[in-house]
Amino acid sequence: MNHRELIVDLVRRVAVEHHPDAPLRRRPEPRQPLRVVEYGKAKVGHLALLAIILRLWLYPDEAATTHSPKESPMKHGVFIFATDLAIDPVSLARAAEERGFESLWVPEHVHMPVDRETRFPGTPDGSLPDEYRRIHDPFVALAAAAGATSELKLGTGICLVTEHEPIALAKQIASLDMISGGRFLFGIGAGWLAEEMEPLGVRFADRWKVTRERIEAMKLMWTEDEAEYHGEFVDIPKTYVIPKPVQQPHPPILIGAGSKWARQRVVDWADGWIPNIPAPRFIERGIQDIQSRAAEAGRDFDSIDVSVFGAEEDAIAEYERLGVNRLVHRLPPTGAESVIPELDRLAKLVAG
Repeated sequence: MNHRELIVDLVRRVAVEHHPDAPLRRRPEPRQPLRVVEYGKAKVGHLALLAIILRLWLYPDEAATTHSPKESPMKHGVFIFATDLAIDPVSLARAAEERGFESLWVPEHVHMPVDRETRFPGTPDGSLPDEYRRIHDPFVALAAAAGATSELKLGTGICLVTEHEPIALAKQIASLDMISGGRFLFGIGAGWLAEEMEPLGVRFADRWKVTRERIEAMKLMWTEDEAEYHGEFVDIPKTYVIPKPVQQPHPPILIGAGSKWARQRVVDWADGWIPNIPAPRFIERGIQDIQSRAAEAGRDFDSIDVSVFGAEEDAIAEYERLGVNRLVHRLPPTGAESVIPELDRLAKLVAG
């Protein structure tokens, strides 16, 4: 089916749902607030379908499709602490796309407490590197990068969902995905620093429960015309959240954590795994564990994206053997004078 035939088909589906005399019209179940239409494997609201139609009309060479991570060879992205002292996101995004990288990833820390008891796990003495205090807002940085590129995917590595109100976050992500033409990758985590999240209203012990409920609520806001959610930590009355994402049913949600509980969450409610523990033996055991958990849950493992954050350069062939979908290579949080040469070196490395 070409893009024009697809547009006609989508318009027909919406018309069938709305036309009062259409013989194929399905009536909603009692108390069901939204009529939905089948699109691929997803059920999406009419406004979401109209967003797809608009995208296909404006960009006929593209199509909003269900994420299928195992269909392409291993991809390579780059990650940087996007700070006020590092290369600006626009220059970096252009340079990464020009060199053939698939994606650009930036992290998030909304604020950094002056006093903390929690030790930073990445240094022997628990001290915090300076770049953690200086990070740009990731959605502002990625929006700037989106405007400077046309194919580069744009990822949060990672977004701390515990530090966002879910209605506003759902709208930010949908807007970024639409403006970028469906290029956003939603890497998420719950956070490691209690003193960072607790001033924002989330108890450290509740962080993953809060994260799950906020993700569940955002999924509804991305796919339903009139969305509502009622949980222990999230309570949203029926509301409109527009625009909808281009990617259907929503941008891929990749969990950035390495524990067995995180891997179960990947199977239960996410689209992929992006741990920051790059050792090939750890990745192999993790993949085997996810395969086992997916089989037990009746989920197709091939629907799960596996990325490696901070990939080991001498293990590229091993990652490929393991079936990893994407390697994310770290860049120094410095200026263009050192980042661009490092991009050049990495581009040659991944080219083989």
